[in-house]
Amino acid sequence: MKRLFFCLSVSAAALSSCAQTKPVESDGWKFIGDKWVTFGIDHDAIHLGDLRDSYSQIVVRVTDAPLRMYDMKVHFDNGGVQDVALRSKIPQGGQSRIIDLQGGRRNLKKIEFWYETKGRGRGRARVAVWGR
Repeated sequence: MKRLFFCLSVSAAALSSCAQTKPVESDGWKFIGDKWVTFGIDHDAIHLGDLRDSYSQIVVRVTDAPLRMYDMKVHFDNGGVQDVALRSKIPQGGQSRIIDLQGGRRNLKKIEFWYETKGRGRGRARVAVWGR
């Protein structure tokens, strides 16, 4: 019984610390766009169109299935491109590190990413980009 209580306490502490690291609108983070990605190794893009907000930082959140992010390219309105080598596993419900955009506040046009989803055949994950 004590062991069960200890395990539950540790799990609750871990979950609460994870929840505090996720971007939320009250912390200045705004939802930019998302993409549902399919099982396996692939390349996708989030097209942002006429997004007029400018951002100095972005973060990638993953839901519904774990994902291994290999590379990401951020395309700016002025034609510039920033290559971001993430090379990290992002668990279901997790997020990438905070990515500082070069040149301060920038208008975004498109975000490309190369990834591999994991997940026993289901494997569809939602990749959402947040910025501030």
